[in-house]
Amino acid sequence: MTREKLRDIRYAEQRKAAKVLGVKHVVFLGYEDGYLYPTLEVRKDVARQVRIHKPDVIIAMDPTVRLSDEYVNHPDHIAAGEVALRTINPDASTRQMFPELWRDEKLEPHKPKALFLETFGDKGTVVDISDTMETKIKALLLHQSQLGPEAEGWVRDWNKRTGKSAGYKYGEAFRIILLERDAAETKPRRRARSAVAVSKDGAAAPRSVRRTTRPRAGGARAAKRSGGRARRSR
Repeated sequence: MTREKLRDIRYAEQRKAAKVLGVKHVVFLGYEDGYLYPTLEVRKDVARQVRIHKPDVIIAMDPTVRLSDEYVNHPDHIAAGEVALRTINPDASTRQMFPELWRDEKLEPHKPKALFLETFGDKGTVVDISDTMETKIKALLLHQSQLGPEAEGWVRDWNKRTGKSAGYKYGEAFRIILLERDAAETKPRRRARSAVAVSKDGAAAPRSVRRTTRPRAGGARAAKRSGGRARRSR
């Protein structure tokens, strides 16, 4: 096996998995596995795609997640997550960043409505994937160079534990950053209860109040489009 052969195998696996999910268009940027770093070149390439396709939502891994009890995050995941953040601000959303994109390629800035960062466990917003779990398993198992049949068991267990916290059979958790809100949602309310508490060291921390409402604005609409429901779990 060589790196070149493995690259071509994984390209083919990704296309097959995308087809199962109903994805019609896949773009490979050509960066080498294991060598990804959030350079200006990578950031520009991703910003270009965001300006071309103008997505409502960007889904990426949370670059702040480096470790879990059983897993050391891959550096490519961390780098890709960091690029996603820089895409939101400032790379794809401002004219001053990479001005050649609009000057030479006629690609005007675009800012998505929401950013979904995948988390480990049930922290954040839990999205109900019960109706699409079988499709997820089918797509995942097509990545045969990375996963064997035994992966189905731990994937189901992981999503079952995540979904249980919100009352779902299966769930996935995301940290959702809403980048565009309706005017009614941003209008100050009188006597509104504070959404955060302040810890002893002065840092803001969420109140320990469980919310059962769905995420608003871009987050709720994105969850609806994906065929699932979402619930805030804290």
